[in-house]
Amino acid sequence: MDTDQRMDDERLSAWLDDELSPEQRDHAEQWLREHPADAARVRQWAADRDALRARFDTVLDEPVPAGMQRLLRPRQAWLDRTWGRAAAALLLVTGGALAGAGAMWRWQDALPPQLAAHGGAQPWVQRAAVAHAVYAPEQRHPVEVRANEEHLARWLTKRTALPVKLFDLQPQGFSLVGGRLLPDAAGPSAQLMYEDGEKHRVTVYLRKPEAGTPAAFRFERQGDLNLFYWVESGCGYALVGTLPRERLLALAMEIHRQQTAQATPG
Repeated sequence: MDTDQRMDDERLSAWLDDELSPEQRDHAEQWLREHPADAARVRQWAADRDALRARFDTVLDEPVPAGMQRLLRPRQAWLDRTWGRAAAALLLVTGGALAGAGAMWRWQDALPPQLAAHGGAQPWVQRAAVAHAVYAPEQRHPVEVRANEEHLARWLTKRTALPVKLFDLQPQGFSLVGGRLLPDAAGPSAQLMYEDGEKHRVTVYLRKPEAGTPAAFRFERQGDLNLFYWVESGCGYALVGTLPRERLLALAMEIHRQQTAQATPG
């Protein structure tokens, strides 16, 4: 095989999932040795895949809840088709690096509300939890733009059309690591990551809410993750972390205080 042949993302993803023939695998490995940027990208895919597996593998063994079965029994033909597609998408997310978190979010958005909700959480709150599970464990590339890069807030504000504020959580023991752009249902969202001296990380997910999104301050628990989320001044916030509820609440209240102070003239 011509070793100068360009390796596209689909072929690199197939290599990561061990789906290539021996000849194709040898070619991919040679390509990665000679192209460190592509090799770094594939390592990032692997890290995302492993984080998603750790977070969601147990979901594959869960039965469809009885309440959902009763709700959807009149639509069994639709369920047979859609649940199969959803299961295939979930397997693709947990087993295929190229799909990454985006496929999970597209899968959730494609489901009707009664399927998309988990434990009462809205789909965008689930996306915040998924994003935290993917990027919080990452050591080398937890963020796209580091905190010491001055354009971080301007870049996220411009791309999300939201007034992104870099919250000061130093008094609570947390320093800003940086931020990144993420896909959301109707456009880009943002994630800010903070870390304390013991390497505990929390993330703040910011997105533009749809009309009618409840604004009330709410708490949700998903697995080992605690979440506080609310809507204020045209922006949805979700604070996610494994911290105890009381400590996470203190951070949420401080974020709310700083956001409110920023939005108040004078």
